[in-house]
Amino acid sequence: MQNYGTKAKVGDTEINIYTEGSGDVTLVFMAGSGVGCPGLEYKPLYRRLSYNYKIAVIEKAGYGLSGDATTERTAENLVEESRAALKALDILPPYVLVPHSYSGFEAIWWANTYPNEVKAVLGLDMGFPNMMKAQAAQIPHEKKKAMVEKSRALMKKIAKRGLLDKLLRNRTVNASNLLNGNELTDEEKKTYEEVYYRNIASEAVFEESILAEENAAKAESTGYLKCPAFFAVSNMRSPVKSLTWQQAAKDYAAKCNGEVHLFDEGHMMYAFIPDKLASMFSDFLEKTL
Repeated sequence: MQNYGTKAKVGDTEINIYTEGSGDVTLVFMAGSGVGCPGLEYKPLYRRLSYNYKIAVIEKAGYGLSGDATTERTAENLVEESRAALKALDILPPYVLVPHSYSGFEAIWWANTYPNEVKAVLGLDMGFPNMMKAQAAQIPHEKKKAMVEKSRALMKKIAKRGLLDKLLRNRTVNASNLLNGNELTDEEKKTYEEVYYRNIASEAVFEESILAEENAAKAESTGYLKCPAFFAVSNMRSPVKSLTWQQAAKDYAAKCNGEVHLFDEGHMMYAFIPDKLASMFSDFLEKTL
């Protein structure tokens, strides 16, 4: 298994950060829930941006090559650990946050709590507090916990890499099709797979799921994003009937004067339309920064 990135000691664990490119502003990629190997997962997009910007891909505790989580997976702890790791490696502000999925809550909390650090947010199908609020209204917390436990049991079975793993391969380790395409080298594909299975049953991921409602509320408590924001939004199916995924994004963008773009692509669109996303992100940053 190839090593990539650099580890920073943060509290009682280590946070791995992969970097490439250069520039006055750092694009900080923040992983979605359960993304086993962030340092390679987002490569199709960040390699197209690293010609003009410095890239930093944070692997939260329990993700990628980072150590296990040793603190509660609250929005505050997630952000403070990311900030500490970046600064320990002398990757200093200003930042443009690039949150995918769950890390949208972290990005909102970060940008609003430390406005002098964050120049803009590029939402990569990021999660929004209004979507989580709608979900919480329809899915009681106890039912959510039961769903998480069911997922935990399934992931532990898949981690054994038997028949179930083979049957679900294109919905798990190869959901973004990176193992079939040419965005990763053969060596990177091997590393990606090994790191994915290492983290598939990470306790940090399950704890984040349990705390999703609480972390969304904490993000919301800081107000709407106040910095420039671009939201790339997929056609992902909403977990609730009362609010579609794309409508949640449009509603949030209207409140913070964000730029929203809807795509007929799935949640992992960064692996399928990286050229289009890189071009749109670059255009937004050129007129904003």
